[in-house]
Amino acid sequence: MTDTVVFRFDGKESTAPTGVSLAAALTAEGIRSFREGPGGSKRGMFCGMGVCQECLVDVDGHPNQRACMTKVASDLTVRTQTARPTLTAPSQVPHEPLIEAPDILVVGGGVGGLSAAIAAVQQGVRVLLVDERATPGGQFYKQASAGFSVLDKQQSDGAALLDEAVQGGVRLLDETEIWGAFTGPEIYATRRSQAVIIRPRVLIVATGAYEQPRFVPGWQLPGVMTTGAAQTLWRSYRTLPGRRIALFGNGPLNLQVADELRSGGAEVLLVGEEAPAPWTRPVAALQMFMTSPGLARDGLSMLRRLQRSGVPVRFKTVLSRVEPVDGGLRATADGAGGEVIVDAVCMNYGFQPQNEILRLLGADFSYSDRHGQLSCRRSEYFETTVEGIFAVGDCCGLGGAPAAGVEGQVAGRAAAARVLGRQLVPIAGAARRLRQHRAFQAALWRLFEARGQGYDDIAPETLICRCESVTRSEIDSPAEEPGAEIGGVKRATRAGMGRCQGRYCAHVLAKHMALVRGKRVDESAYFAPRVPIKPVPVASVLAAQEASARDET
Repeated sequence: MTDTVVFRFDGKESTAPTGVSLAAALTAEGIRSFREGPGGSKRGMFCGMGVCQECLVDVDGHPNQRACMTKVASDLTVRTQTARPTLTAPSQVPHEPLIEAPDILVVGGGVGGLSAAIAAVQQGVRVLLVDERATPGGQFYKQASAGFSVLDKQQSDGAALLDEAVQGGVRLLDETEIWGAFTGPEIYATRRSQAVIIRPRVLIVATGAYEQPRFVPGWQLPGVMTTGAAQTLWRSYRTLPGRRIALFGNGPLNLQVADELRSGGAEVLLVGEEAPAPWTRPVAALQMFMTSPGLARDGLSMLRRLQRSGVPVRFKTVLSRVEPVDGGLRATADGAGGEVIVDAVCMNYGFQPQNEILRLLGADFSYSDRHGQLSCRRSEYFETTVEGIFAVGDCCGLGGAPAAGVEGQVAGRAAAARVLGRQLVPIAGAARRLRQHRAFQAALWRLFEARGQGYDDIAPETLICRCESVTRSEIDSPAEEPGAEIGGVKRATRAGMGRCQGRYCAHVLAKHMALVRGKRVDESAYFAPRVPIKPVPVASVLAAQEASARDET
């Protein structure tokens, strides 16, 4: 049993296990509203991985602290953040930034990043891996916080991979948030209030993906969160997002998390899946069993457990509205879902690649109509169109965790060969394993193929940009003006100007603007990438700039 700490939230004393996030600690107390949004609206945790910037709180007088990324500690004073927080003196930032010059820098500690780091360090090069979280593992492995036991094989496999990296000689910088990337490459970051500058000889980007919502009235309400956020609460901190839960979306993650939350004691009142039932698509199901029988059986067993436990799983069902009611949230679904009153509404309608670093560095992208996302162009060894910059995993276009692991192994060895000036020796069997993983993923996509949400499916009063509270009706007019482009819509409405930097609204607007202009979607249809790619203390930026200027003179 882990130790506990005492902290205060809005003047009330609370107790939480050591090492859990503030978001988990507050959720365990039944608190879901963390800050005031535009117009005094209430906002809470949504993504659970530091992307959306919605769970900001004031900690010891310092506003803009993400509750999902901040750990509890004794005697913290935490307050609901107001819509316009009072700015205080900046936190003390060490004058001298940390400067690193590894042979290879790996950004991202998930399956792909850890596999790349291990493969590279085994060749005898100096490898530095940076990750935003205190414990790497990524969204697939989701490591348990210190003091909590490992839940299952998936989590233990992640712990073993992390241990192999560290024991093998990979240097790790945890809690490191990258905010800038420049030619060189030169990477700018912040770690525990200290500026960090990293100048690697070769860069491997493995930043993964984040979840895609369905834009429905009420999706910004506290208690509405991504399915991955709910999974992080449980797998990392043993905190349920609520006692009564409904999950909606498209793909197997919702079924997996429903099963996990049910086993943790939650009452799962509904799982709404947009796709038809899998048994109506026998060809895709057979292809899954042929390419990876073990994974296919795991999925079937999971569905059977839900059915035996009485969890309603409704296919051809999509979330249409969320409303606050006494005692929770009312979720309304089209199809066979109806209405349910719950504490938490979870959604996952696919993923979008976290490709901001690659775009800043000038890597080329193409657009995948099938998946509605940008896909990074890479060589057979996963080097991008920018020499010396490799990219693996879902940040390049979705392919699944097993494929990311193989890509990481190949890219790590290729990057090391580049550093050492040696001829690359291919990894035996890697191409075959990658084909198998990709075949399974393709069959999985066919099994869960659904129409998805178009711009015209979004109700006029629905927020598209939740950061700036911009509704679809406010976007319609500037978006349909002759010659309109996404940058003009941004200037006219402020959509995409918020803290998340357009990570949720961009892909919707890009597709719509391309349709309005009668053109295919490409990278130019998106907001231009800009530094900083995430909010960062000004003092950290200034410290990094001063150090960089000194080095140039």
